[in-house]
Formats: sequence, structure tokens, C-alpha cells
Amino acid sequence: MDEKTLSGRLTDAGHELLQRVYFEDTDFSGRVYHARYLHFMERGRSDFLRLLGIRHNGLAAEGCAFAVRHMTIDFLKPASIDDVVMVRTSTEHVGGARIVLRQEIARDDDILASALVTVALVDARGRAGRLPDRVRNALAGGH
Repeated sequence: MDEKTLSGRLTDAGHELLQRVYFEDTDFSGRVYHARYLHFMERGRSDFLRLLGIRHNGLAAEGCAFAVRHMTIDFLKPASIDDVVMVRTSTEHVGGARIVLRQEIARDDDILASALVTVALVDARGRAGRLPDRVRNALAGGH
């Protein structure tokens, strides 16, 4: 299996990743449990970075990692078991130590959830650090 196929695809706007809703993603009503949207978004952010050549294990080897600093999320419409949803991720802002990403989860033309996510680069002790130039350049490169 080609890893790039599993990781979605880069687009002119950023990144897209298809995800199927499974039984484990739903609550007693058969709708996606609100916290599971965070899982879908995390996968979207991770695969976006992966396709840009930024790997979490590579950052860890350098003694740093990304941490979510702030998130605002709007839940607009529910998803249900067996739905196929598209997780879209794009770069809103790249600063010295923080990145703001816009994410949305859609089913066909319906936006189900949207979020603004601020992630910060932290060292092994959890202190903020500056983004490496290669990371800043990859994220600022039109995505």
C-alpha cells in the first residue's frame, strides 16, 4: 500500500483526507460523538504535515513536538455511521512558534464541523520554541 494514498492528498488550498465513520465513532444515537471529530481533525493535521515532509518522529528525534494550544470548533451538522467524510486542512497563519490551521469536515457539499486550531512547537519540557525554517517554509509554501 502506498503511504501517500493513506495520507490523503495535497491540494492548492492545503490537504484533503477521506475518512469513513465507523461504529466506534458514534454514540448511542448512531451519530458521530462530538469528541471523535477531534480525532478526524488530528489525522488530517498529521497527514498534512507528513505529505509536506514534516514527520512527528523526526521532530521528536530533534527534541520537539507540536502541541495544540487553542481550538475553536463549530459543530454544524451530524455525521452518521458509514458516512464518508472529507477532512480539509489549510494553513491560516505561520508565526515564529505557532501555526494556525483551518479545518473542516464535510460530507459531500455539507460542512459538518469547522475549526481553527493553533499549534505551538514545544521542547521536551513543554516550553515553546521557534519553528525550524524547514517547517515554516513547508507550511507557508502556498498551503
